[in-house]
Amino acid sequence: MWKPTERIKYKAQPALNPTAEEAQNALLYSSIKLGNVELKHRTWVPAMVPWRSTDEGYVTKDVIEWYSRFAEGRPGVIVVEATGIRDIASGPLLRISDDRFIPGLKELSSAVHEASQGETRLFIQLIDFLSIRRRPQADKFFNRFLQITDQHKANLSMEDAEEEAVRLRLASLSDEELDIVLSQRELEALRVGYRERVTDVDQEHIQNLPELLPDLFSKAALRAKEANFDGVELHYAHAYTMASFLSKKNDRKDSYGGSPENRLRLPLEVYEKVRHAVGNDYTVGCRFLSDECIEGGSDLDDAIFYGLKFAAAGMDFLSLSRGGKFEDAKQPQVGWATYPYTGKSGYECMPGYISDDFGPFGRNVAPVAKIRKAIQEAGHKTPVVLVGGIYDFQQAEQILQRGDADIIGAARQSLADPDWFRKILLGKGNQVRTCEFTNYCEGLDQKHKQVTCQLWDRIDRDKTTSLSHDGKRRLVAPDWQIEK
Repeated sequence: MWKPTERIKYKAQPALNPTAEEAQNALLYSSIKLGNVELKHRTWVPAMVPWRSTDEGYVTKDVIEWYSRFAEGRPGVIVVEATGIRDIASGPLLRISDDRFIPGLKELSSAVHEASQGETRLFIQLIDFLSIRRRPQADKFFNRFLQITDQHKANLSMEDAEEEAVRLRLASLSDEELDIVLSQRELEALRVGYRERVTDVDQEHIQNLPELLPDLFSKAALRAKEANFDGVELHYAHAYTMASFLSKKNDRKDSYGGSPENRLRLPLEVYEKVRHAVGNDYTVGCRFLSDECIEGGSDLDDAIFYGLKFAAAGMDFLSLSRGGKFEDAKQPQVGWATYPYTGKSGYECMPGYISDDFGPFGRNVAPVAKIRKAIQEAGHKTPVVLVGGIYDFQQAEQILQRGDADIIGAARQSLADPDWFRKILLGKGNQVRTCEFTNYCEGLDQKHKQVTCQLWDRIDRDKTTSLSHDGKRRLVAPDWQIEK
């Protein structure tokens, strides 16, 4: 993963923990409404991909144990991982693309509600993503994948040559020669792996995305409602389809690209179709970016514009992340797919303990505060969820007291200690296991391994039956017993 050149090492330093009485009177532990759903606390576990479903996208015992363990900490909200709305193979990632997935998802929602004693609301994040292929071996790319064109033959002065001869010639060229002969997209397919873009409108299925996606999202939302989820979060962030429509790099020439209004068109149409399907009494929000953090990408001004439009459209909450794009990702190894959290924008999404002068904690606070301020000044009361390097009660409470956000999300800290919100509420903050921000979890995710935390995955493995596929790591954090 990319690291700042300053390479300053930081350590999370929790402030003095509150007493139980102080915590109970804190804004963090006050209630708030998201549409018709009331949260007991303003504590939020964002979506994380744990790689625990079947390859067909079904809920498993490991999936249920993963989310139930977070629910034992009784946060206000848990958001289930990015769940695919298309009925296509995507590895061990949850799907909600067909009614056959509803029974398993219903079992999951029931388990979470039971584990939290009814205190935690469960949302599910709905995602669409385009095709991406692994970086190929060079010989396979030239022999099988590359489509030979007249332009290739002209570039090589081989206009009359057979295709096989052209392939052999291309395979013999140096990198510098290939830079001249191949197009930028062909070079990318060779050196990084082929990736579809929403701007590939020469392909009919890409051109037709605006006709296809609203229906897919709305049907998925209806399934979530039938499976007893308390709401849905539309995934408009990071490197995926909807975020790509919002991106300033979206230069489609139809009415879905170019200007900010056009880039926003499909996300609003998706929301409107979802809202019509599930009704006004069901909670629907979205996650989008405060900044893409890439050259030529959308920035804070774009995010403010989007936030205002989402609030005006009637979304029940807005969850803000940042970065995490393909455009600046590192070149993957041969046989691996590009991972959108390996470049500078990926660092902004998941900063580590090795950082710059600013440090890894709270990098998203200032931009989110500006977005929320604009929404409030426009007369909207849409709750705003802040995520990014939050690990401490005082840090979270001060953000809320300043009015920088309405709800505090913490992914890595919740992974390190699923009980941390509850420990603080009960005056047991000295027992919190604090995240070290080494991004050990991110490294497992990048390799598509079952995600765990290094602070607990080797502890008492003989006391759990839930182990990773290789038997080396426990899959859920150790139980916490309240110490008197």
